[in-house]
Amino acid sequence: MAPKKAANASKAKAPASKALAPGRVKKNTAAPKATSTAKAAPKRKTSSSEPAARKTTTVAPKGASKASSSTNKKVATAAAKPAAHKASASSKTAVAPKASASSKTAAAPVAKPTANESKKRKTAVTDEAADETENAAPPTKKARVAAPKAPVAAPKAPKAPKVAKKGPVINEAPKQRLHVYVFGEGSSGELGLGTAKNAIDVKRPRLNPHLTADTVGVVQIATGGMHVAALTYDNKILTWGVNDQGALGRDTTWEGGLKDMDANDTDSDAGSDSGLNPKESTPTAIPSDSFPTGTVFVEVAAGDSTTFALTDEGLVYGWGTFRSNEGILGFTVDTHVQTTPALVSGVKKIKHLVCGANHVLALTQKGAVYAWGAGQQNQLGRRVVERTRMNGLVPREFGLPKNKITYVKCGAYHSFAIDTKGQVWTWGLNNYGETGITEGAGEDKAVVLAPTVVKSLQGKELVNIDGGAHHSVAVTKDGECLVWGRIDGFQSGIKISSLPKEDIVFDERDHPRILKKPTPVPGIKATFAAAGSDHCICIAEDGKAWSWGFSANYQTGLGTDDDVEVATMIDNTAVKTKVLNWAGAGGQYSILTALAGEEGEALTNGL
Repeated sequence: MAPKKAANASKAKAPASKALAPGRVKKNTAAPKATSTAKAAPKRKTSSSEPAARKTTTVAPKGASKASSSTNKKVATAAAKPAAHKASASSKTAVAPKASASSKTAAAPVAKPTANESKKRKTAVTDEAADETENAAPPTKKARVAAPKAPVAAPKAPKAPKVAKKGPVINEAPKQRLHVYVFGEGSSGELGLGTAKNAIDVKRPRLNPHLTADTVGVVQIATGGMHVAALTYDNKILTWGVNDQGALGRDTTWEGGLKDMDANDTDSDAGSDSGLNPKESTPTAIPSDSFPTGTVFVEVAAGDSTTFALTDEGLVYGWGTFRSNEGILGFTVDTHVQTTPALVSGVKKIKHLVCGANHVLALTQKGAVYAWGAGQQNQLGRRVVERTRMNGLVPREFGLPKNKITYVKCGAYHSFAIDTKGQVWTWGLNNYGETGITEGAGEDKAVVLAPTVVKSLQGKELVNIDGGAHHSVAVTKDGECLVWGRIDGFQSGIKISSLPKEDIVFDERDHPRILKKPTPVPGIKATFAAAGSDHCICIAEDGKAWSWGFSANYQTGLGTDDDVEVATMIDNTAVKTKVLNWAGAGGQYSILTALAGEEGEALTNGL
């Protein structure tokens, strides 16, 4: 069962991060508050309880559309009143060819429309007008009068394409193609498996047929709360999943959401009766004309309702919106929701980009760090008060050592940075000790206000760090996989009874809630680790994946919906012979990748 939140509320509450459950998620405007450890850890086997920062969901009836919220609001109109559609990327640029000089002089006289024809040209206004036109009496005959010649208007000249003014190249795009394996909850298209019936609950890793290494060639992936972005070898940005507030950066309007309940059903697993919006559930490229000609991308990053892309010259493009405790905060001070890619002003020469649930960190070429987004849990490293909360949408530097940072990473509502000396800095929400700062962990107002060195990680030589909703995981140079923070949902991967009691914070019922000290997961020599909302995936030195934690939606990839207390190796036909190199975890889904070999294909597929 999902762990419930403790009762004592902190003022440093965090907005609910995106987490999946069957059906389309309703965005919470009220967020989980920072909790104290006074109350007992809740039972984890009721369908109504979810871990902190997990969104509640409702199950959609069979056949109902699971398109984005904007699509669901649309209602089919009468056939006489066609729906307005957004122009496609190609229609924006298509222009009629210029008329030749001879065609201008040889223009035929324009016939004067009859009364009936005039009426028909106005039928787009109302259905009633259409009915009147169709039933109108034919016009009385009159003597034909030659219509005056009308000059033929020359077609508009096509707009010149935007051309990027190229600056110095400071970043190199990855080129190694990847096999992509997905598992977990896919009821909102997060797995990118299209509309097939078997795309909803994927219990074990499955090779994604829409992302084949030889034809698509994904080279980098970013997992958001309920959507995913991927960069391909040929400079395309693919997105899929939930498009609420423009997180996918492209139009996903779909009019096929209403299914005829009397229509014959099919038992084929390949059928398209999952009810998913194909424009959301199928990986699709953002139109290239959304960016200036010549733009080259090197990295993508994804939050709960935002996506960002980094260019080879260090510029940042983004789309979507940030959410606060009260709901939508905005994308910029002047833009509520950014549905298509826009250049982020105020940041340049960026080398690395990462997202939390609703904030972004950007590392510059000189080692400075900019942060922007929602800052109510101090995840921006600077003071953001309610009166000036919109100022958080402006990228700014904050209290880290000047030009000495080499690495940045985000949890949902907390952040990390590593400096040139190997010191780990942290700030943000700390209601479960997720920052690694033990002072006040689990108490009311449990936030780390400004960047602070994590003493328990000194000398560890971290090569990778990640944060979930209320826990964190890191990998050292020596291959240790360290975990700390919330553990009442088995987020540590360590048998709790084996942990030293002095390292644990217990609630009033003597239930373990928090692991204060970074502790190695036994039996794994790790190279990489990722944290989902309440689960973890670790890549071992031999290319095998291990997982643990909350598994109600099969996000551990172990084929069970029971929570997994101890780190367990993922072993099925899809990945058994693969050397895995990366893992990503969203709200309630996960992704693994393996380097594509010379053959460029992976024929085995786990079901």
